Amino acid sequence: KPKDKAKVEVAVQIVERWILARLRNRVFLSLNEANRAIAALVTDLNTRPFKKLPGNRREAFETLDKPALLPLPCAPYVFAEWKQATVNIDYHVEVDGHYYSVPCSLIKKRIDVRITATTVECFHKGQRVAAHPRSMQKGRHTTVMEHMPKSHQEYAGWTPERLAQWALTLGPNVSALTEAIMGSRKHPVQGYRSCLGVIGLAKEHGSARLDAACERALHLGALSQKSLKSILKTGLDRLPLPVHNADQTPIPHDNVRGPEYYRKEASC
Repeated sequence: KPKDKAKVEVAVQIVERWILARLRNRVFLSLNEANRAIAALVTDLNTRPFKKLPGNRREAFETLDKPALLPLPCAPYVFAEWKQATVNIDYHVEVDGHYYSVPCSLIKKRIDVRITATTVECFHKGQRVAAHPRSMQKGRHTTVMEHMPKSHQEYAGWTPERLAQWALTLGPNVSALTEAIMGSRKHPVQGYRSCLGVIGLAKEHGSARLDAACERALHLGALSQKSLKSILKTGLDRLPLPVHNADQTPIPHDNVRGPEYYRKEASC
């Protein structure tokens, strides 16, 4: 309460005078050494008799404060960050580049995500709906089998075939790249986000450039949206693909050193 402010300030002043001031000229070579010196002076301060009241600070604490204390929590306090996220059509949410699953019934819903150093928890309307160990692997997925739908038709009709057909309207190479992305994942739905990102590049660069970029990405085996953006940014999609002819035979030529050269070297 406001009326207690003066007492708190006086308590700080007492600590400064009876602990900090008494240590001001000492030199400590380690934190443990400083802590031991402070602990000794704290004990001395708490057992020093009051001037106008009976007893001392230690006795007052044991009599008044300690009986009113509540037990400590079972677990220590853990710092956590909160963010809001919209569940994607692949029923995953993104945290620092990694994707965590939530029940598929929450697709397109807004949820709260609690992030600690070791865990990621998802809440919908105050109820926890998912909890995962935190992963630092960017671009990967953490998926709980129970979160997966029984059939892709259960959530807005999104299927690998539908994404591939949508990509085909932009070009055959776009469709081939989306199929390759989904095929590279343990579950095809884990590639939906990347496929939608690939398809979305057509708005900025046009379908012709996107199809050419996808052809180069397939040629290089670069199955990621990041690689595709790099190809478009640097204009590599406008260049012809490199030709590698593994069956090409070497051009015959005479041995300029003479037929006896290597034989002489071996005899030496």
